[in-house]
Amino acid sequence: NGGIGQAMRGVPVAKDVQQWLDRLEPVRRAALDKLRKQITAAAPGAEEVISYGQPTFKLHGHLVAYGAFKNHLSFFPMSSTLIQKFPEAAKFTTSSGTMQFQPDKPIPAALVKKLVKARIVENLEVADAKAHRAVAKKAAAKKTKTKTKTKTKTKK
Repeated sequence: NGGIGQAMRGVPVAKDVQQWLDRLEPVRRAALDKLRKQITAAAPGAEEVISYGQPTFKLHGHLVAYGAFKNHLSFFPMSSTLIQKFPEAAKFTTSSGTMQFQPDKPIPAALVKKLVKARIVENLEVADAKAHRAVAKKAAAKKTKTKTKTKTKTKK
């Protein structure tokens, strides 16, 4: 039941995106190549890698991914709440951060673009929050260190 992109029994995980794509039938490959172009256009500078056995775009963290399964293709915006923000996504079967589609009924380019751009915003917000926490943690550690030094000096 595993997807083409997943580590199936007896099938090694693809070493790169090209090897992953080479395993697909031409119709499915064409549909995913079209999706890849739409993602690349919406996220210039994103790096395409194999992550968890799936082709994944990374930009400020994992951005989006795609996959090929026995009965459908999938686009993974990696956020079910994000998918729900776009009413036009309701035409597709969705579940926990995934939109399923068929090669002859692709996700509209405008929707792919909206989802990718929204994911970039989410990733930047997460990166910003992590940076703020790191600065706060460093400041707290410095403050604790200063208090310890002050207490040590006053005890002498």
